Amino acid sequence: MTEDALEAVAAAMGHTFAERALAVTATVHRSYEAEHDTESYERLEFLGDAVLQLVVTHFLFDRYPDLPEGELAKVRAAVVNETVLAGVGHDWGVPDALLLGRGEEMTGGRSKSSILSDVVESLLGAVYLDAGYPVAREVIEAHWAELIVERAASPGMRDYKTRLQEQLAQEGRRPKYIVEERGPEHSKVFSAAVVVDTDVLGEGEGTSKKRAEQAAAAAALSAIDG
Repeated sequence: MTEDALEAVAAAMGHTFAERALAVTATVHRSYEAEHDTESYERLEFLGDAVLQLVVTHFLFDRYPDLPEGELAKVRAAVVNETVLAGVGHDWGVPDALLLGRGEEMTGGRSKSSILSDVVESLLGAVYLDAGYPVAREVIEAHWAELIVERAASPGMRDYKTRLQEQLAQEGRRPKYIVEERGPEHSKVFSAAVVVDTDVLGEGEGTSKKRAEQAAAAAALSAIDG
Protein backbone atom coordinates (compact mmCIF):
# COMPACT_ATOMS: atom_id res chain seq x y z
CA MET A 1 0.00 0.00 0.00
CA THR A 2 1.17 3.49 -0.77
CA GLU A 3 0.36 6.68 1.10
CA ASP A 4 -1.32 7.97 -2.05
CA ALA A 5 -3.61 4.92 -2.28
CA LEU A 6 -4.93 5.43 1.23
CA GLU A 7 -5.39 9.15 0.65
CA ALA A 8 -7.33 8.36 -2.52
CA VAL A 9 -9.64 6.04 -0.59
CA ALA A 10 -10.28 8.69 2.07
CA ALA A 11 -10.98 11.29 -0.62
CA ALA A 12 -13.40 8.95 -2.39
CA MET A 13 -15.18 8.33 0.90
CA GLY A 14 -15.34 12.04 1.61
CA HIS A 15 -13.62 11.89 4.98
CA THR A 16 -10.25 13.16 6.21
CA PHE A 17 -9.00 10.99 9.05
CA ALA A 18 -7.73 12.86 12.09
CA GLU A 19 -6.24 9.58 13.31
CA ARG A 20 -4.61 8.08 10.24
CA ALA A 21 -3.68 4.89 12.09
CA LEU A 22 -7.36 3.92 12.10
CA ALA A 23 -7.50 4.10 8.32
CA VAL A 24 -4.34 2.01 8.03
CA THR A 25 -5.68 -0.67 10.37
CA ALA A 26 -8.89 -0.75 8.35
CA THR A 27 -6.91 -2.04 5.35
CA VAL A 28 -4.90 -4.77 7.11
CA HIS A 29 -5.99 -8.28 6.15
CA ARG A 30 -5.39 -11.09 8.63
CA SER A 31 -2.85 -12.63 6.23
CA TYR A 32 -0.75 -9.46 6.58
CA GLU A 33 -1.29 -9.44 10.34
CA ALA A 34 0.16 -12.96 10.49
CA GLU A 35 3.38 -11.77 8.83
CA HIS A 36 3.77 -8.44 10.65
CA ASP A 37 3.41 -7.09 14.15
CA THR A 38 0.11 -5.30 13.56
CA GLU A 39 -3.66 -5.60 14.00
CA SER A 40 -6.08 -6.68 11.26
CA TYR A 41 -9.27 -4.91 10.28
CA GLU A 42 -11.59 -7.56 11.74
CA ARG A 43 -12.61 -5.67 14.89
CA LEU A 44 -13.22 -2.50 12.89
CA GLU A 45 -15.23 -4.55 10.40
CA PHE A 46 -17.43 -5.82 13.24
CA LEU A 47 -18.06 -2.25 14.37
CA GLY A 48 -18.54 -0.86 10.86
CA ASP A 49 -21.12 -3.51 10.00
CA ALA A 50 -23.23 -2.40 12.98
CA VAL A 51 -22.86 1.29 12.09
CA LEU A 52 -23.82 0.68 8.46
CA GLN A 53 -26.85 -1.39 9.44
CA LEU A 54 -27.98 1.28 11.90
CA VAL A 55 -27.60 4.18 9.45
CA VAL A 56 -29.42 2.36 6.66
CA THR A 57 -32.16 1.25 9.04
CA HIS A 58 -32.53 4.77 10.44
CA PHE A 59 -32.68 6.23 6.91
CA LEU A 60 -35.39 3.75 5.87
CA PHE A 61 -37.38 4.24 9.08
CA ASP A 62 -37.41 8.03 8.70
CA ARG A 63 -37.88 8.22 4.93
CA TYR A 64 -40.54 5.52 4.50
CA PRO A 65 -43.02 5.67 7.40
CA ASP A 66 -45.63 3.70 5.45
CA LEU A 67 -43.35 0.85 4.33
CA PRO A 68 -44.08 -2.35 6.32
CA GLU A 69 -41.35 -4.11 8.26
CA GLY A 70 -40.97 -6.90 5.71
CA GLU A 71 -40.38 -4.47 2.86
CA LEU A 72 -37.97 -2.41 4.96
CA ALA A 73 -35.96 -5.57 5.60
CA LYS A 74 -35.89 -6.39 1.87
CA VAL A 75 -34.56 -2.96 0.97
CA ARG A 76 -31.91 -3.10 3.67
CA ALA A 77 -30.78 -6.54 2.52
CA ALA A 78 -30.61 -5.27 -1.06
CA VAL A 79 -28.24 -2.43 -0.18
CA VAL A 80 -26.17 -4.05 2.57
CA ASN A 81 -24.66 -7.19 1.10
CA GLU A 82 -21.32 -8.43 -0.17
CA THR A 83 -21.93 -7.52 -3.83
CA VAL A 84 -22.95 -3.93 -3.12
CA LEU A 85 -20.18 -3.41 -0.56
CA ALA A 86 -17.55 -4.82 -2.91
CA GLY A 87 -18.76 -2.45 -5.62
CA VAL A 88 -18.40 0.46 -3.21
CA GLY A 89 -14.91 -0.81 -2.38
CA HIS A 90 -13.94 -0.72 -6.04
CA ASP A 91 -15.38 2.79 -6.38
CA TRP A 92 -13.31 3.94 -3.41
CA GLY A 93 -10.10 2.39 -4.74
CA VAL A 94 -9.82 -0.11 -1.88
CA PRO A 95 -7.91 -2.75 -3.92
CA ASP A 96 -4.89 -0.47 -4.22
CA ALA A 97 -4.85 0.29 -0.50
CA LEU A 98 -5.08 -3.26 0.85
CA LEU A 99 -2.32 -4.70 3.00
CA LEU A 100 -2.18 -8.42 2.20
CA GLY A 101 0.12 -11.26 3.13
CA ARG A 102 2.17 -12.91 0.42
CA GLY A 103 -0.14 -15.89 0.02
CA GLU A 104 -3.30 -13.79 -0.22
CA GLU A 105 -1.59 -11.48 -2.70
CA MET A 106 -0.67 -14.42 -4.92
CA THR A 107 -4.21 -15.80 -4.92
CA GLY A 108 -5.83 -12.54 -6.07
CA GLY A 109 -6.95 -11.15 -2.74
CA ARG A 110 -7.23 -7.63 -4.10
CA SER A 111 -10.13 -8.63 -6.32
CA LYS A 112 -12.02 -10.83 -3.83
CA SER A 113 -15.48 -9.46 -3.10
CA SER A 114 -15.42 -10.90 0.42
CA ILE A 115 -12.29 -8.94 1.32
CA LEU A 116 -13.41 -5.71 -0.36
CA SER A 117 -16.79 -5.79 1.37
CA ASP A 118 -15.13 -6.44 4.73
CA VAL A 119 -12.76 -3.50 4.26
CA VAL A 120 -15.58 -1.13 3.37
CA GLU A 121 -17.19 -2.02 6.68
CA SER A 122 -13.90 -1.66 8.54
CA LEU A 123 -13.37 1.78 6.99
CA LEU A 124 -16.83 2.83 8.15
CA GLY A 125 -15.96 1.58 11.61
CA ALA A 126 -12.78 3.65 11.44
CA VAL A 127 -14.77 6.76 10.46
CA TYR A 128 -17.10 6.18 13.42
CA LEU A 129 -14.17 5.98 15.86
CA ASP A 130 -12.39 8.88 14.21
CA ALA A 131 -15.25 11.37 14.09
CA GLY A 132 -18.38 9.92 15.72
CA TYR A 133 -21.77 8.75 14.57
CA PRO A 134 -23.02 11.95 12.86
CA VAL A 135 -20.02 12.02 10.52
CA ALA A 136 -20.22 8.28 9.87
CA ARG A 137 -23.89 8.74 9.03
CA GLU A 138 -23.06 11.52 6.57
CA VAL A 139 -20.47 9.36 4.82
CA ILE A 140 -22.81 6.39 4.57
CA GLU A 141 -25.80 8.39 3.37
CA ALA A 142 -23.64 10.11 0.75
CA HIS A 143 -22.83 6.72 -0.80
CA TRP A 144 -26.00 4.73 -0.04
CA ALA A 145 -28.95 7.15 -0.11
CA GLU A 146 -29.60 7.06 -3.85
CA LEU A 147 -29.27 3.30 -3.91
CA ILE A 148 -31.72 2.97 -1.01
CA VAL A 149 -34.25 5.17 -2.81
CA GLU A 150 -33.94 3.07 -5.96
CA ARG A 151 -34.45 -0.19 -4.04
CA ALA A 152 -37.37 1.21 -2.06
CA ALA A 153 -39.17 1.87 -5.34
CA SER A 154 -39.04 -1.89 -6.04
CA PRO A 155 -37.76 -3.62 -2.89
CA GLY A 156 -38.17 -7.12 -4.28
CA MET A 157 -35.82 -6.52 -7.20
CA ARG A 158 -32.05 -6.27 -7.50
CA ASP A 159 -30.71 -3.36 -9.50
CA TYR A 160 -29.26 -3.87 -12.98
CA LYS A 161 -25.67 -3.07 -11.91
CA THR A 162 -25.74 -5.72 -9.20
CA ARG A 163 -27.30 -8.29 -11.52
CA LEU A 164 -24.70 -7.59 -14.20
CA GLN A 165 -21.83 -7.73 -11.71
CA GLU A 166 -23.06 -11.06 -10.33
CA GLN A 167 -23.50 -12.54 -13.80
CA LEU A 168 -20.04 -11.49 -14.99
CA ALA A 169 -18.42 -12.59 -11.72
CA GLN A 170 -19.33 -16.17 -12.61
CA GLU A 171 -16.94 -15.80 -15.56
CA GLY A 172 -14.26 -14.05 -13.50
CA ARG A 173 -14.98 -10.70 -15.16
CA ARG A 174 -15.93 -7.31 -13.76
CA PRO A 175 -17.68 -4.39 -15.48
CA LYS A 176 -16.30 -0.87 -15.55
CA TYR A 177 -18.37 2.24 -16.19
CA ILE A 178 -17.29 5.24 -18.24
CA VAL A 179 -19.50 8.26 -17.61
CA GLU A 180 -19.66 11.59 -19.42
CA GLU A 181 -21.86 14.58 -18.68
CA ARG A 182 -23.23 17.39 -20.79
CA GLY A 183 -25.54 20.35 -20.47
CA PRO A 184 -25.85 23.25 -17.99
CA GLU A 185 -25.41 22.72 -14.27
CA HIS A 186 -29.15 22.82 -13.53
CA SER A 187 -30.10 20.21 -16.14
CA LYS A 188 -27.17 17.91 -16.77
CA VAL A 189 -27.52 14.71 -18.75
CA PHE A 190 -25.20 11.80 -18.04
CA SER A 191 -24.15 9.18 -20.57
CA ALA A 192 -22.63 5.88 -19.44
CA ALA A 193 -21.00 2.94 -21.15
CA VAL A 194 -20.33 -0.36 -19.41
CA VAL A 195 -17.07 -1.94 -20.51
CA VAL A 196 -15.62 -5.39 -19.88
CA ASP A 197 -11.99 -5.71 -20.95
CA THR A 198 -12.17 -3.60 -24.13
CA ASP A 199 -15.75 -4.48 -25.13
CA VAL A 200 -18.65 -2.04 -24.68
CA LEU A 201 -21.56 -4.19 -23.50
CA GLY A 202 -24.16 -1.48 -23.08
CA GLU A 203 -24.83 2.26 -23.07
CA GLY A 204 -27.42 4.41 -21.36
CA GLU A 205 -28.40 7.91 -20.25
CA GLY A 206 -29.90 9.42 -17.13
CA THR A 207 -30.32 12.54 -15.05
CA SER A 208 -27.62 11.33 -12.65
CA LYS A 209 -24.45 9.29 -12.92
CA LYS A 210 -26.01 6.33 -11.15
CA ARG A 211 -29.14 6.35 -13.29
CA ALA A 212 -27.01 6.41 -16.43
CA GLU A 213 -24.96 3.50 -15.13
CA GLN A 214 -28.13 1.56 -14.34
CA ALA A 215 -29.41 2.17 -17.87
CA ALA A 216 -26.12 0.99 -19.34
CA ALA A 217 -26.15 -2.11 -17.15
CA ALA A 218 -29.73 -2.86 -18.21
CA ALA A 219 -28.70 -2.60 -21.86
CA ALA A 220 -25.73 -4.89 -21.22
CA LEU A 221 -27.95 -7.50 -19.55
CA SER A 222 -30.35 -7.37 -22.49
CA ALA A 223 -27.45 -7.87 -24.90
CA ILE A 224 -26.08 -10.80 -22.92
CA ASP A 225 -29.45 -12.48 -22.44
CA GLY A 226 -30.61 -11.72 -25.96
